[in-house]
Amino acid sequence: MTIEEVVRKYSPMLYRICVVMLGNEADAEDAVQDTICKYLECSREFRDSEHEKAWLIKVAQNRCRDMRRFHLRHPKAELGEITASYENPEYSEVLAELAKLPLSVKAAIYLYYIEGYKTQEVAGILGISVNAVKKRLERGRKLLRLQLENN
Repeated sequence: MTIEEVVRKYSPMLYRICVVMLGNEADAEDAVQDTICKYLECSREFRDSEHEKAWLIKVAQNRCRDMRRFHLRHPKAELGEITASYENPEYSEVLAELAKLPLSVKAAIYLYYIEGYKTQEVAGILGISVNAVKKRLERGRKLLRLQLENN
């Protein structure tokens, strides 16, 4: 069976299983995609289509279990929850715009301005040079300024 046939035949069923297990459509789509990728990497021969189906279901269940475990160990806060904790609405707007920045710049800006670390400390935390921190702060300020002016 070609990969297209496998995807067409099994992905709706796998998606339903993953939605039930994860309770989130986006995560379910990721789990199905990961399952199909595992199938592509798999070099085993299946006895029949039922064996193949059982293997795909088991892989999908394992992936869902791993994703749930990850989310339990790494809880994340929604942006609305974070910005609501600040009483100054202007500060909330800045945090919302900060969340849209590239990760490297966002980390430096957050550690320096929000957490109050010095550039030397930020460099140590991020594992980069002090000059790199200064450049990221400069870029981040520029990007934030542009974002806030456009709003």
